[in-house]
Amino acid sequence: MKKIIALAALAIVFTAQSASAQTTLKAVKDRGSLNCGSNGTLAGFGLPDAQGKWTGLDVDYCKALAAAVLGDPNKVKFVPLSAKDRFTALQSGEVDVLARNTTWTSSRDTSLGLNFVGVDYYDGQGFMVRKALKVNSALELNGASVCVQQGTTTELNLSDFFRAHNMQVKTVTFATANEAVKAYDAGRCDAYTTDASGLYAERLRLANADEHIVLPEVISKEPLGPAVRHGDDQWFDIAKWTLFALINAEELGMTQKNVDEMLKSANPDVKRFVGTEGNYGEQLGLAKDWAVQIVKAVGNYGEVFDRNVGATSPLKIDRGLNKLWNKGGIVYAPPVR
Repeated sequence: MKKIIALAALAIVFTAQSASAQTTLKAVKDRGSLNCGSNGTLAGFGLPDAQGKWTGLDVDYCKALAAAVLGDPNKVKFVPLSAKDRFTALQSGEVDVLARNTTWTSSRDTSLGLNFVGVDYYDGQGFMVRKALKVNSALELNGASVCVQQGTTTELNLSDFFRAHNMQVKTVTFATANEAVKAYDAGRCDAYTTDASGLYAERLRLANADEHIVLPEVISKEPLGPAVRHGDDQWFDIAKWTLFALINAEELGMTQKNVDEMLKSANPDVKRFVGTEGNYGEQLGLAKDWAVQIVKAVGNYGEVFDRNVGATSPLKIDRGLNKLWNKGGIVYAPPVR
């Protein structure tokens, strides 16, 4: 009898999990669009222009996800979220995915009901100062006032860095990054701190960008990546493999321009990726050519990086750690197999 009850309980759990697993995918398909939680103020990652057209590395991830699920990268509603309300918006179901330059940490992964799908940008926190301050290292900032956004990992890292080096700091906090940057630009602080990628992006908005430098120190690990809600394994898988597809496409040499030609490839890895061999799309609950739709929509990871934050963007950030694992970086994805 105990065995029968245990099996029945297991069946109920499995059934509940199976039903839950359909929830987000079905909701997105029924709605006909993906709700993507985005930054809205950060160049290179998530920013709408005057016409309301969104661009950025995180934006392209959401376009790729929409392409995989709906076959159309334009079927995305971008929801601008502040650092403070981003997690609540995902938890409540206001957005289907959070792609907002968010650092993956243990507490966020375990206590907020989130699953991080991977890292789409390896970052680290830094400092920006005026050249006129004649400071060449963050270790020379003892006693400095530093503008920072509150309620972020940045605020804690700032405190830890100064404490670890026995230095004094006057922390000047603001509710939003926009307020912190404006205060720094107005001279209310000696330095501004955030992720290094954000420093390059925010410098473009300063009144006299050339008068400011980013100091060389990187004081933290900031693995940035999209997140989804706990409890929906199928959606978690789809979100993960969207990111993995972008990375694998670059490794396979597949681009927006040559993707149609690659459909004819005899390479087994390519055949599995494009869906001419195996049923990997069906295993995700998607079409056979799900990965092809992603590459057609936004290109591969290298193209997304260069266009938004890299060599062909206004930010011109070196790829560094964000190069592929076989090109000197640490970007790596499991294979489609």
